Amino acid sequence: MATDTEPVDQVIRLFAEESRVRAFAAVALGAGTPAAVARTAGLSARETAVALHRLGEQGVVVEGTDGALGVAYDLFRDHAREAARRERTAVGPVAGEPVLRNFVRDGRLVRLPAQWNRKKLVLRHIAEQTFEPGVAYPERVVDEKLRAWCEESDEIDHVTLRRYLVDLHHLRRSEGIYRMPSADEVSGESSRG
Repeated sequence: MATDTEPVDQVIRLFAEESRVRAFAAVALGAGTPAAVARTAGLSARETAVALHRLGEQGVVVEGTDGALGVAYDLFRDHAREAARRERTAVGPVAGEPVLRNFVRDGRLVRLPAQWNRKKLVLRHIAEQTFEPGVAYPERVVDEKLRAWCEESDEIDHVTLRRYLVDLHHLRRSEGIYRMPSADEVSGESSRG
């Protein structure tokens, strides 16, 4: 597959055509020849040829050494591993961008994810976009900044958001003053702990 867009997006576009989905399913179920794919998928010979050509061009259906058609399961595994690796290693505001698109829109929190890893990613994004490391913020300023994130959400308020950020150590609270720790402070703690 070409690398100009995300592999998941490419697969989604590839399977947007019903004849390709049906041809792919037939191959996955064991149809090893174009004639068997056409029969199993209920497609004409021409529809089958076009679908198999496109599936082969994108590398999801391959011809084995015995000449039989098969699914390139390794390709899907590789894409899944790469997507997981990118999500684990991404930093900054682009981190977990597909996740963020679902929960943050136009600088507003739509809702918090139920899945804890996604929730942590969204909360880190909010902290990084809202606060500067080392700067002291009085509680009323923190509340004001977090209130802006909650304007579009009926399920979360600024107090809950502030509590999450403190619990996850994105903000530190001392005598009504909040600070976002610097990267050095965070890495120093993780090396000690």
